[in-house]
Amino acid sequence: MSNETGNAKRMSMIVSKGTLDWAYPPFILATTAAAMNLDVTMFFTFYGLTLLKKKLDLHVSPLGNPAMEMPMLGTRLGMPNILAAIPGVDAAATTMMKNLIKKKGIASIEELRSMAIEADVKMIACQMTMDLFEYSMEDLIEGPVLGGAATYIETASKSDINLFI
Repeated sequence: MSNETGNAKRMSMIVSKGTLDWAYPPFILATTAAAMNLDVTMFFTFYGLTLLKKKLDLHVSPLGNPAMEMPMLGTRLGMPNILAAIPGVDAAATTMMKNLIKKKGIASIEELRSMAIEADVKMIACQMTMDLFEYSMEDLIEGPVLGGAATYIETASKSDINLFI
């Protein structure tokens, strides 16, 4: 695929969320775009930066997610926000989601992340977020580079597709 200058199409995205359910969209979109020969850059900032940690311990929270429905007992059970106040509900929601992912044969985030690296998806760890949450490069997987807002904006200004997730 090429744009009017004959260069490969480019896609950039800001990854700002770090829960299990929010980890899937950026990695699925990045690996799919890379498979379609797009140059892909992912900019991990704030809670999305946790997706670059060597050891992932991702959770799901039904709080603030009224659309969250889990298939149970032949129906879909909605997760009202009030349930999130009960101790153990986040852990139960996380376990249910992980079991559903496994049952459906969906790749793990670790697998999708490895696929993205193998597909040469560029990953930028936000320097400000690294400083704010006191992370070091040793906390992260190999591959990401450090960059700030200007680095992302430079990339985004040259991209055909820009996403915020």
